[in-house]
Amino acid sequence: MNKLLKLKGLLQSLPGAVIAYSAGVDSTFLTAIAREVLGDRILAVTAVSPTYPEHQLSEAKEWAARYGINHLVIRTNEFEEPKFTANPPERCYYCKKALFQELQKIAAAKPNWVLLDGANSDDLADYRPGHRAAVELGVRSPLQEAGLTKEEIRDFSKEMALPTWDKPAYACLASRVPYGTRITPEVLKRIDLAENFLTSLGLAEIRVRDHFPLARIEVAKTDLGLAWENRELISRKLHEIGYPYVTLDLDGFRSGSMNEVLKNKT
Repeated sequence: MNKLLKLKGLLQSLPGAVIAYSAGVDSTFLTAIAREVLGDRILAVTAVSPTYPEHQLSEAKEWAARYGINHLVIRTNEFEEPKFTANPPERCYYCKKALFQELQKIAAAKPNWVLLDGANSDDLADYRPGHRAAVELGVRSPLQEAGLTKEEIRDFSKEMALPTWDKPAYACLASRVPYGTRITPEVLKRIDLAENFLTSLGLAEIRVRDHFPLARIEVAKTDLGLAWENRELISRKLHEIGYPYVTLDLDGFRSGSMNEVLKNKT
């Protein structure tokens, strides 16, 4: 069966859905298909905290309004959880658990509505402790259930003229901090300012890995030349933001590169 048809069939069987909506490629695609299948029987919920950049929230609001999506913005309090701020390898488990528990309360107020997230089948190949929280709390991942990969989701999104079809992969700002280094709002703000500046230079796929006092910049390998051409601007700006040392990672952008130290320990 066509994977898109399978996804629509899965959604059609639901009374309604509350969707964890970040405005990323996957959650936007899922929300669009759910809107098509379920109509007004969906609610897209965006959770805001220091881990979530302001520009992402603006995009979430704009897209939901443009396509007539019922949209709710909530604030989460993961910084009240010491197991999150301590930043262990299972950090995402505690963050996602707190998020899904809040979303469960919203879904519980609806008649048998189901809580959904945008995890895709590629996510199963990486270290994803947040997925464990989803499984424990009964959150469904329809894109995974339909076997959809990130590439397929981008292709379908392009066919549907979704604005996110070529949006760079994104992860929360906490993923830029090495495991074991305490996460604070100040650290995340520093990262956000640095990444916003790099984006303003035309660099698309980027990460500023915060090994303070050092900033390790990852950009797509095709953009290494552009980053090098702007090295003086980048260095000056990141010094202003607060990084004494600024480096460019010659391996380029790698999603989940902070997990490489975990692989080396196995």
